[in-house]
Amino acid sequence: MPSTPRVPLVLLAVSVTVLAWASAFIGIRAVGADLSPGALALGRLAVGTLVLGLLLAPRGWVRPTAGEWRLLAVCGVGWFGVYNVALNAAEQHLDAGTTAMLVNIGPVLIAVFAGLLLGEGFPRWLVIGLAIAFCGVLLIGFATREAGADLLGVVLCLVAALTYAIGVVSQKPLLRRLPALQVTFTACAIGALCCLPWAGALAADLGAAPASSVLGMVYLGVVPTALAFSTWAYALGRMDAGRLAVTTYLVPPIVVLLGWALLDEVPPGLAFVGGAVCLLGVAVSRRRVRPPVPVPAEATA
Repeated sequence: MPSTPRVPLVLLAVSVTVLAWASAFIGIRAVGADLSPGALALGRLAVGTLVLGLLLAPRGWVRPTAGEWRLLAVCGVGWFGVYNVALNAAEQHLDAGTTAMLVNIGPVLIAVFAGLLLGEGFPRWLVIGLAIAFCGVLLIGFATREAGADLLGVVLCLVAALTYAIGVVSQKPLLRRLPALQVTFTACAIGALCCLPWAGALAADLGAAPASSVLGMVYLGVVPTALAFSTWAYALGRMDAGRLAVTTYLVPPIVVLLGWALLDEVPPGLAFVGGAVCLLGVAVSRRRVRPPVPVPAEATA
């Protein structure tokens, strides 16, 4: 837990992250008609890398170890590269609110990876939460199919959730020694490099896209990427990964409200139920069994 003077800064960082990431789901949906998934990912990450590089330049560079480079590669390829392409593609099939609900099973997956890789085990509540969240995913899949969408969007959301969880688990050890801004910049640059195969598509899309979509791409690179991933890394360096991941529960309801106000989109009714079940599963998975309170000897006499 951060020391008292840093608590307000951590809370501010968490708030900025949640609001910025919620706006990203709306922004992706808004520009998706003009920018293809891979092209949008490359453009967003290129803008983010440029902004982060400008911020990092005057601060100097801490040389990563070989092990840290491996973790940076995992984080960059997974969370910044694959995640962005999968998320952009998912929003070609699903509305922003449904996408946000599905992606936010990530905290459950974070708990799973912590059990597998960090030796935290698999508590009973984690297993129960996984089962509940899976039922929620099935409900959302059924709802989207009934609404005329295909299941590919659901699968892409699960890929995004998986790479989000992998990114958090790989990022946490890096923040013990490396500055948060450097970690974010490096991972973002690696993600941009992974998306270079879509450079031709990006050039073609930008040539035909209206100015509003180009500005939307720039916004996604500056705010939800450069700013929000930096504030996330700052908070992650000062909080437990599981506790921080819980704050992303706030993203789906914000996305639903923004989608209704700005895009005139409302997820299918059953998707709301499925989303609530998913979030319930995530909440249950984070529950901890309290150790029994010792009974004084005289009380048992």
